[in-house]
Amino acid sequence: MLRAAERHTDCLLRGDGPMTGSLWVEPVADLIVARVRGEPTEELLRECQAQVLQIVADSGRTRVLYDTLEMLPPPVDVPWSQRQLDADLGRIRLRRAIVVPNSRLAYLARLAFGEGDYRVFYNDIAAAITWLQAPPSSDEA
Repeated sequence: MLRAAERHTDCLLRGDGPMTGSLWVEPVADLIVARVRGEPTEELLRECQAQVLQIVADSGRTRVLYDTLEMLPPPVDVPWSQRQLDADLGRIRLRRAIVVPNSRLAYLARLAFGEGDYRVFYNDIAAAITWLQAPPSSDEA
């Protein structure tokens, strides 16, 4: 059986032209860290979700840090597709922190994750980790 670190390696997805986005998903301490670079596609988001859910199944971790500091804004239909992926989660509950570089990606993150247990952070990975590791407040539970 492969260790989690061996199963969850870099994943580059290419369209007909140049690379559109890259993905890295790994368990780190008590978190799952997903880094997205370049312009993501719906396929890349599906692969990201699949890798995150595999780590959830393997480890029981449910706190996810999405690092999008090097991500380019995709068309609106791409983040919108994340909503369907989340609808398919069933009983799995993820707590997610999304680190963004600007207001445009913050807006797209809010479209993507809708009403889930998440928070958007501007350029502040440390604050995102602190929030993920803190117990949920009574209004978040």
